[in-house]
Amino acid sequence: MTHYEVHAIKYGSHVLKSSQAFLMEDPHDSPWPIFYYVWLVQGGGRNILIDTGFTKERAAKRGRSIERCPSEGLKTFGLGPEDIDTVILTHLHYDHAGNIPLFPNADIYIQDKEVSFATGRYVRYPAVRLPFEADDVCELVRQNYNGRVRFVDGDKELFDGFKVHLMGGHSRGLMCVTVATRRGLVVLASDCAHFYDNLALDNPFPIIADVPTQCETQERLIALADSPSHVVPGHDPKVMELYPRHPGDENTVDLTADLLGPSPLG
Repeated sequence: MTHYEVHAIKYGSHVLKSSQAFLMEDPHDSPWPIFYYVWLVQGGGRNILIDTGFTKERAAKRGRSIERCPSEGLKTFGLGPEDIDTVILTHLHYDHAGNIPLFPNADIYIQDKEVSFATGRYVRYPAVRLPFEADDVCELVRQNYNGRVRFVDGDKELFDGFKVHLMGGHSRGLMCVTVATRRGLVVLASDCAHFYDNLALDNPFPIIADVPTQCETQERLIALADSPSHVVPGHDPKVMELYPRHPGDENTVDLTADLLGPSPLG
């Protein structure tokens, strides 16, 4: 089996109220930092980017801090956007599906359900369309007309040791990714779990398209991984503390390496 190198590349941040990070009663009542990442996976001759982040225009519109274009983090690995051969869009929310035109040589993978949801009847409601940006969704449709989009229906092994899993909950077509690495099977949760505490407290992030499915999704994340310590939440600042930083980039960490301390999930 192919073993991959996996890195989390931080590109932005924000501070929520902790009540904005949990569906049920907030157990913390404090400021709650949120980090924005994309993930680079290398192995088997491939350069795979999981999600494409948001643009500086989206950051300004939504009051987020953007520290660099997500593609800038690729320079740490001697790569440019043109070197990415595969883009995985875990879902189409604004902070995961911007910047698509920056990666001209990549096949783009997305779940059928996510495209149907983001272009379907329910986005006429403001509460449903809030996490989406119409321009990002239209860009994906444009790239499909260009022949670059690859639709996935459910769980699928795309490459040896690299699999996507339809999860749902936070968005109808949300997926996570499992990656074979030298330390075991790592689960890149994306927004299946924003924070370690969403999992530890069994208390999901409050932006949810389907609450029962989201609850099952959090259970399934743990079941997919070799151990709870192999689950990597999509937005937790603790990821930057638990994994060693790349020597050339303090905002990039090596998810293939052993944790520097105990996992919040045990």
